[in-house]
Amino acid sequence: MDGTDIAGAAPVLAVDLGGTNARVALVNVDGTIVTRRTDPTRREEMHPDALVAAIRETTAGTDAASAVVGVPGRVDHANGRLEFAPNLPSHWAAHLTEERLSDAVGIRVRLANDADLAAVGEYRFGAGRGTSDMVYLTLSTGVGTGVILGGELVHGRRSLAEAGHTILARDSAFPTFEQQASGTALSRLAAEAGLAERGGDLVKRVSAGDRGAAAAWWELCQAAGAGVASLAHLFSPEVVVIGGGLGLTGDLLYEPLRAALLAYGPRELPEPIRIVRAELGDDAGLSGAAGWVSTFRPYAMPAMTYAGDRQEEIVT
Repeated sequence: MDGTDIAGAAPVLAVDLGGTNARVALVNVDGTIVTRRTDPTRREEMHPDALVAAIRETTAGTDAASAVVGVPGRVDHANGRLEFAPNLPSHWAAHLTEERLSDAVGIRVRLANDADLAAVGEYRFGAGRGTSDMVYLTLSTGVGTGVILGGELVHGRRSLAEAGHTILARDSAFPTFEQQASGTALSRLAAEAGLAERGGDLVKRVSAGDRGAAAAWWELCQAAGAGVASLAHLFSPEVVVIGGGLGLTGDLLYEPLRAALLAYGPRELPEPIRIVRAELGDDAGLSGAAGWVSTFRPYAMPAMTYAGDRQEEIVT
């Protein structure tokens, strides 16, 4: 699939399927959103019928010829299916396949990990424009990552770059990047400090110089800095784009991240890795649908042959 199946400037149908809400939009090829709707994710249903209906209704009377459905979980790109999504009903996985969705809605459907789709949106239409190598990091309720190298999304048979589940502190009760540097982690740190505030209210107390809030924030920033430095070593991007609710707090977060990158990141780079604020907000994934086919290289299972007892890969 090289994108030639999308004729001319036809809009793309974009879906951001979350555990709470499903957002469906028509998106122009330049990433601008034409129409949108938001419906609750009906977790009680045996099948994602409401999602299928929303796609049909949104594309009715349009010339949209393809759709990209972003899902909050691991995607098997070789077989075009959702493998695992902890925030969706487990019985939906069998129905969230490219083949079944395409047949149900009558247009070509591709599945994408939601962080990957947002990364494509920021790369093509947001803060990553003009770069070749970019890491997108969303710090929100959880931690999500998407990586672009050489103008293409990094993936294998499955969606990759699940940095939120990497280990930052093996001996901790909360060892992962996500457990130490997400909105959920900040709430836990605030509770441990005896603070009642959460989210934006807590950030306001940090900005006002409250010691307890500042201590909780410092802990989160140290973990986030370690995560960013690790991503920099892994992928050596030109830029790290920070999104999500926590990611949009500005220099209160970016300055500690830049300091961590300077202290622990790759050394002697001709051009320093930049840390910048995401530009598209919650719409990054929706806009990313318009850039998916040009940024995602389809995965092809290697052909295998057998020579005696040896299994050899045929490189095509």
